[in-house]
Amino acid sequence: MEQKKRLMIADDDRGVVDFLTILLDFEGYDVTSTSNGTTLLNLTGELPDLLLLDIWMSGVDGRDICKYLKQQRHTSHLPILMISASKDIEQSAIDAGANAFLAKPFEMEELLQTIHQQLGLAEGLKT
Repeated sequence: MEQKKRLMIADDDRGVVDFLTILLDFEGYDVTSTSNGTTLLNLTGELPDLLLLDIWMSGVDGRDICKYLKQQRHTSHLPILMISASKDIEQSAIDAGANAFLAKPFEMEELLQTIHQQLGLAEGLKT
């Protein structure tokens, strides 16, 4: 049996985290989360297969976290999907190193398709 793909959600909006956790767990992913962006600066051990990272987090800008992770040898390969309620900052997310960007609110199918693409999974395939 294939191991579940691990996703980490980093968002300081507990409602968003709870909703995404339920959705992605239902889709067969192993989901962890954090509401404190600075914890991402110390990722060690077994990394997630993909990070969903909010841009506007309390105390730290998600773009700064993304830049930092992409500069570190052990996290540079980590696919990062940045999400934000600000639609006009997609380019700055990509410039920070994000592999993909979705503006909130997004369609669940669009989110799942983007995750599948970033993980290299066949479209619609559960993990």
